[in-house]
Amino acid sequence: MTCKDKQVNLLMKNLKRYPNYIAAAKSGMDVKTARKYRQSGKLPSEAAKPNNGRTRRDPFSEHWSEIENFLSNAPGLQAKVVLEYLIDKYPHQYQAGQLRTLQRRFKDWSALHGKAKDVIFRQDIKPGRQSQSDCTWMNALGITIQGAPFPHMLFHFMLPYSKWEHVTICKSESFASITAGYEAAVFALGYVAPEHRTDNLSAATCKLSGSAKRTFTESWDCFLKHFSVKPSRNNPGQSHENGSVEKSNDLFKTAVTQRLLLRGSHDFASVDAYQALLKTVEESRNKGRQKRLLEELPYFKDLPRKKWDAPDMRLVTVSPSSTIHIDSVPYSVPSRLIAYQLKAYLYHERIDLYYGEKKLQSMPKSDTPLIDYRHIIDSLIRKPGAFFNYQYHQALFPNLVFRKAYDALHRAHPSNGHKLYLKLLQLAKLHQEQTVIFAVELLLSEMQVPEPNSVKALLDSGPKLIATSFVRAPNLSDYDQLLAAH
Repeated sequence: MTCKDKQVNLLMKNLKRYPNYIAAAKSGMDVKTARKYRQSGKLPSEAAKPNNGRTRRDPFSEHWSEIENFLSNAPGLQAKVVLEYLIDKYPHQYQAGQLRTLQRRFKDWSALHGKAKDVIFRQDIKPGRQSQSDCTWMNALGITIQGAPFPHMLFHFMLPYSKWEHVTICKSESFASITAGYEAAVFALGYVAPEHRTDNLSAATCKLSGSAKRTFTESWDCFLKHFSVKPSRNNPGQSHENGSVEKSNDLFKTAVTQRLLLRGSHDFASVDAYQALLKTVEESRNKGRQKRLLEELPYFKDLPRKKWDAPDMRLVTVSPSSTIHIDSVPYSVPSRLIAYQLKAYLYHERIDLYYGEKKLQSMPKSDTPLIDYRHIIDSLIRKPGAFFNYQYHQALFPNLVFRKAYDALHRAHPSNGHKLYLKLLQLAKLHQEQTVIFAVELLLSEMQVPEPNSVKALLDSGPKLIATSFVRAPNLSDYDQLLAAH
């Protein structure tokens, strides 16, 4: 019988108190076996001899040099493919049932002669150093809202040391989604880690010009500077460098799946109801992490005084030029607001103007003058002499078509062409600008001067304007000549 080291050790103890046959019985072995171990004084593990030889003939020995040549040139080659090759070439020597044997030979060869593999260096994660985030698809869970499929992702934020996490629903990996998710997470936490790591998503990183390397976008860099946080990213294709949140993605999905099974349904009455379930899972997983989270808190930074998307509010007065000035940049407003005081809410990308509680207009934030001809054209019609030396003259040419219209009018009417052009701009204000552009382009293509009356007549024709737009038919003989040349 085969004995274990533990049995023989017990035998040696029992022999000090009992005769040989009793000690053997108490140790669970035969008397002869007990005598053998008593006389040798060795444990079974010491007596065992390693098996260094083959018990069966190697069926691939005859052609192993050929197989080994394949492995040396293409280490990724599969044993199944090589076996199929051998069966085709030597049909009487090999068969499909030898696959497992060949796979073992491949494994042994790789252990002795294979190429070095990438090493994963397990990190000694320190408290309070970093937060990580990632967006992960949840579609595989089959969530529905009132029976309708609900395709979505989760923005998943977590702290690698304490494993504290926070999730928000999002539709894509857009800049708006990741900034909203990050901000919701850090305000729920109450602090920010000094560094935040993401993968190479396009909302946060971009390729350097003329290089395959990636860097952080100006918007993402600006966003994290608002929180005094340093951005970091893993190398492209190395997701394990963001491994804490990657692993947490899987564990969180598993926890949600278990809740859904317990609930007995994947359908929800509303997105808010689904969000409530996610919150329950999140809170449940965070309960056991409070002790390690407390270890991290002393290393964290305080939150900024306001949220990223919280606007600055300023009071501005509309000048006689029908403009307001924000950070020394002029923005035009309707002339009816001259001398009124307005409230300007400055966001990172836009400015909203209010009179009292009434929103008047929204405009993109700009570093250069932002003048809309629609705000001032009625006054220019009354004061056409101001056209030539207007401070923001270029704003009166909204695109190249209007510039061509002005040049044509000025050539045809040197003395009052500018007045006719201003009336053209007024038509663009009263009608859709794009429709006026169509009319002007149509007249210019027919070598006609785009005078206001002619444009107005086309506008009054309604849908016919677009239908009669000039489109040059291609000359098919040009293609015949091109083909003949080749």
